[in-house]
Amino acid sequence: MTSIVVHYQEIALKGKNRPWFLAKLVRNIRQAVSDLDVASVRALMGRIEVVLGPSAVPEVVGERIRRTFGIANFSYAGRTALDLDGIAAAVLKDLGDRTCESFRVSVKRADKRFPLTSPQAEREIGGRIKNARGWRVDLDHAELVIHVELLTDEAFYFFGKEKGAGGLPTGTAGRVVCLLSGGIDSPVAAHRMMKRGCAVTFVHFHSYPILSRASQEKARELVRLLTTWQQRSRLYLVPFGDIQQQVVLTVPGPMRVVVYRRLMLRIAERIAMMRQAQALVTGDVVGQVASQTLENLAVVGSVATLPLFRPLIGMDKDEITAEAQRLGTYPISIIPDQDCCTLFTPRNPQTRARLADIEAAEQALQIDELAARAVQEAAVEDFEFPIRSDVESGFSRIGNEVTPWQ
Repeated sequence: MTSIVVHYQEIALKGKNRPWFLAKLVRNIRQAVSDLDVASVRALMGRIEVVLGPSAVPEVVGERIRRTFGIANFSYAGRTALDLDGIAAAVLKDLGDRTCESFRVSVKRADKRFPLTSPQAEREIGGRIKNARGWRVDLDHAELVIHVELLTDEAFYFFGKEKGAGGLPTGTAGRVVCLLSGGIDSPVAAHRMMKRGCAVTFVHFHSYPILSRASQEKARELVRLLTTWQQRSRLYLVPFGDIQQQVVLTVPGPMRVVVYRRLMLRIAERIAMMRQAQALVTGDVVGQVASQTLENLAVVGSVATLPLFRPLIGMDKDEITAEAQRLGTYPISIIPDQDCCTLFTPRNPQTRARLADIEAAEQALQIDELAARAVQEAAVEDFEFPIRSDVESGFSRIGNEVTPWQ
């Protein structure tokens, strides 16, 4: 097989905007395989061909394609001239010593000017294969399906389809900022937004040096893994320990968790404005912990002026855990650490906060000053996948911020 043929589904419904979405998908595929031996990535009449170089390992290229959003399915394919005898000969050659009890040929014509209809082409190609191999034809329950796609000047053939990531190409829906806790939920929430075409910037709150660096290391590992899906990411590591200490001095114990979260949203929103992001994202789930009752979610969310998305809001823990295991984030998320959520947490946090009471408690805090200083002191780390030899992830101050990748 010399090519991988990529099929998309949702992009095909985009009407006049389809070329723009398709160009984004082609660009993302090129980036995903940029360190592999891929000769070209080109759009061809409702599909994309990834042309493999002589040293390319198809399965390795396929795994990169599998993690690229916007793809419905893909196939390891051969390309041949638009000639039925040539197609049948190429199929027989690539079948090698494969055997089966039954088969059928499925033909799609991308160019309707081809003189034969799809059923006629199926009979012609299938007849040649049957004569050569003696296999039984079964149109309903074939053990092997041979797919043939007829274009204007060439044809593709392949023997199966691999499921793609689905969704929309990264970067087509704008940028969002996700509050990344290091737990199980927020990485899954971020992935769900990526799947809808959003480029996700991450914000992690830590309490170093009061606590260890463990939560920061977890956040880096989670972002590094999630970057294999969106290819470029930025992580903001925001020091939150001093802010928590000031909250402890001025806010009654039961209210502190709600106040912490409102401060986090304010800080994340400032970063979102800098990044020209259009929304905030959290991993909140109704009723999962004390801070996520409907009352508390409403009070916390009221502080945001940008849209606040909670993709997991109606899921249960088992569903989220299963998705985290599938993504590969679960083993990282369950590594023990000391995150800022465990610092200065009251024994009996408030579960039915009232907005007026919380706003009154916040009057003793210099909210704008605290948020501005947190943003100024945040460290920034960029991630890229695949990693280029001339680029290394590192820290920089927000004051020295470079032009955003995403």
